This record gives sequence, C-alpha cells and structure tokens, in this order.
Amino acid sequence: MFIQRAPKAPSAPDLSPGAAAAHGKWPVPQVIRSPLRALTFRRLLRGGRPNDAGRLPRYAGFFLLGAAAIWAPLTGYLQTAPLRYSSEMSLILPGAGASASVNLSEIGQASSYADSPYASSAISPTVTYQRLIGADRILDSAAERLGIARRSFWAPRVELIDQTGMIQIRITGVSPEDAQARGDALLDAFFAEIDALREDELTVRETGGVGAIEDYRASVAATRVQIETLQRETGLISAAQYDELVSETNALARRLATQRTALQEQTEAVRALESALDVTPQIAAATLRLHADSEFAALIEEMSAQAAALAEAESRFGPNHPVVLDARAGHGATRDMARLRAATVTGLADAHVAQLDLAPIGGRAALLADLVELSSLRQGLAAEVASLEERLAADEARIAALLTPAAQLEDLQRDFQVAEAVFASAMARAETTKSDRYASYPLVQVLENPSLPQGPSSPRTKLAMAAGIAATMMLLFGLLLGWLRRPLIDKLIVRAEPE
Repeated sequence: MFIQRAPKAPSAPDLSPGAAAAHGKWPVPQVIRSPLRALTFRRLLRGGRPNDAGRLPRYAGFFLLGAAAIWAPLTGYLQTAPLRYSSEMSLILPGAGASASVNLSEIGQASSYADSPYASSAISPTVTYQRLIGADRILDSAAERLGIARRSFWAPRVELIDQTGMIQIRITGVSPEDAQARGDALLDAFFAEIDALREDELTVRETGGVGAIEDYRASVAATRVQIETLQRETGLISAAQYDELVSETNALARRLATQRTALQEQTEAVRALESALDVTPQIAAATLRLHADSEFAALIEEMSAQAAALAEAESRFGPNHPVVLDARAGHGATRDMARLRAATVTGLADAHVAQLDLAPIGGRAALLADLVELSSLRQGLAAEVASLEERLAADEARIAALLTPAAQLEDLQRDFQVAEAVFASAMARAETTKSDRYASYPLVQVLENPSLPQGPSSPRTKLAMAAGIAATMMLLFGLLLGWLRRPLIDKLIVRAEPE
C-alpha cells in the first residue's frame, strides 16, 4: 500500500489541511490508492521499502506456501515409501595369462597361450562383465531361481573400480534376507551364463576345426596311398634305401677297380714266370701232377737208366752196332711207356704230352708251383672281376631305373611328413584349446559374497530431512533477497547513472 502526501498550493496563504497540520491545527489527511493501482510493474520489480511492515504478511504467506510445497511431499514420501535393503558384493578378475605346450616326438609341437585379459587396450573384460551382469537373460534366470516375477527382480547397480580388476555390485530387496538371496541368485546365474558361454566357445572352436582336421586326415591318407602304390610298383621302400643302393654301387665300383688292379698284377707275374720257364700254366700243372705219380716216377727212372746205357753204348760203339740199337730200342720203349702214362695221368692230347718235360724237374718244381698258384689266383681274380662287373652293371641299371621313382618317393614322403605334422599339430592344438577355457572370458572370482544388510537403504530419512532443510533455507534466502531488492536495485541504478 502506497501513502502519498498532498502537494502544496503555489500561492496565497496555505490553508490546506497539510499546512494546517503543519501548524498543529488538525491531522494530516492521507491519500490511499487502490490495490490494483498500487501493484504496478515498477512496484513488482523494485519492491517496497525494507522498513515497510505492511509487506510482511505477503512474505509470510509465500514462505508458508513454499514450506508446504517442500515438506508435504517429503513427509508423504517418508511415511508411505516401502523399506528397501541393499546387498553388496565384489568380483575380481586375476590379471595373469595362461599357457600350454605339447611336444610330439619326431612330429612337432603345439602351443596354446592366452594373454592377460588386460593386455589389450581395445577390449576391457570388466566392462564386458558389467554389461553381462545386467543382461536380461541373467536377470530372468536369477528371478526364476528365486521363484519370483521378472518385474519384481530389480536391476542391480554395477560399478567398476578404476585401476583395478574389481567389479562392485549392489542389489536391492524387500528385506535383508531377500537382498542377500537376490545377490546369491544373481551370482549363480552370472557364473552359469559364463560357463555356458565358455562351453559354447569351445564347441564352436571344436566344430570349426573338425572340417580342417578331416581335410588334414584325408591329405595324409591320400599321400600314404600314393607312397604304397609307388613302393609296390618299384620295390623301393624309401629314399634312404635308394641312397644305400647308390652307396653300395659306389663301393662295388671301388672294389672292382681294386680287383682289376690285382688281376693285372697277377697277370704280369704269370707272364714273367711263363717267359722264364717257357711253359704255360696248364703244362706246368700237368708236369707237377705227372711227376707226383709214382708209376711215372719209376718209368722216368727206368728211362734215365736206358738213356745212360744208350749214351755209354754210343760212346763205345758205332750207331749201327747191335748194342747201340738195343739200347736205343730200350730207351724208346721206356719213353713211349712214360708218354703213355703221362697221357693217362694228365689227360692231355698227344700234341700237349709231347710238350711235357719228362725229365726229373728237380729245382724247377718250386717255380712251376708258383706259376700254377699265380695262374690259379689270376683265374680267381678274373672270375671275381667278371662277377663284379656283372653286378655293377646290374646295380647301375637299377639305379638308373629307380632315379625318377626315388625322387618321387622322396617328395611323397616329405609331403607325408608335412601333412602328418600338420595333422598332429591340429589335433594337439584342438586338445590344448579345450583346456584354455579362459581365452575369451577371463577367470572371475568372488572377492566378497553378498552381504546381509544391517539397515534399510531406502528411504533415507536423514538425507530427505537434510534436503528439506536445505530447500527451506534456499526459500528463506530467496524471500530475503525479494525483501531487500529495492535498495539493491537503487544502488545499481545510482552506480549506472554517471556512466
């Protein structure tokens, strides 16, 4: 309400009620404007004087309305909100990796290595598990475990602890035991889903590797059939056998060269003795065999006696003397008997028997024996050389025939070894991957089991009261600023006028 004084008259004695009041004659009349006229835009903007007590009822009314707007819903919430209890639990992911290695003797090696779950900056297992814990199927499974409806199983609050592998989980229930049971059901559903995902991963890996393993097995079988066919057609078992055959042939060639040299030496020795004795080895052997006969030896002695008698008769008598003729006849008869015996003993023809030395051999026997022995050795060496030459020719022909099959067999055996190593490695890798269950979904452990709440987590009476008090204080501060806005605005206007 505005109170305004009446203006003074410009002339004549001031007989207005204001002047009379100023001289103490009667009270000063006040002009009261209507409320609609008083509530102008300027009045609303600038407000009234701070010492105007007439403004107080309006501000008290605004305060009561504001306080009712703050405390009525707050009190209603505290009176009607159901009690809720929160159970907390913690999970942790160990940061170490895992490795496995299998050595297959003479085949190969299979290794499996799982990096640490925190080795890659692109994938965070804690974030993966955070999303998985809040997945609908896990919440559905947890609600089914408790035998309650899905809408009654409230979603958990999952928080990640920075710079650690810890996951903090908070879940709400209608009672302390219910909150703890919900936490246990959530953990059971989470670990069951993790195991199912790991089993599915292993199944997919194993199923995906079956085709490759079957291809490797077929490759090994096909290569083995080719090797068996080539071995059956050529008789060559392995490339090592061909190498051994080549080595034996080379050794046979060296032995043949050695035996040829020995044969040449023996031939030269026989030729030297033949030249010295002027007799062939066959005649020398017949001579030795003949002189070893006792009957022939007796005939030779008789022939020697007859020769001595003939020589004595020829020295005493003429060539036609009867004594000489008788001695010559006796000597000839004895010689014919010796030749007949020589032919019988040696089996030689008459022409060869005539070449025999029917006289006692004496010191020539050793030389004749050497000639016969060297001749025998030469014949043995010659037969051996001929045999070696035949074998060498056969082996060289076989080597030439097996050259291409040996190269093919070596290639096939190498392909077989490679195919077998790949097949065995694939099998070993498939087996080792079964043990690597934590490659994609790292190991997670329960650090803290679901706790049993000691008190309700909702509604929070102290927090609600603190919020109400804070809102009330803010309302009072706002009303205080409204009460003091006129002097503040006047100061701002006065400061702005010089500018």
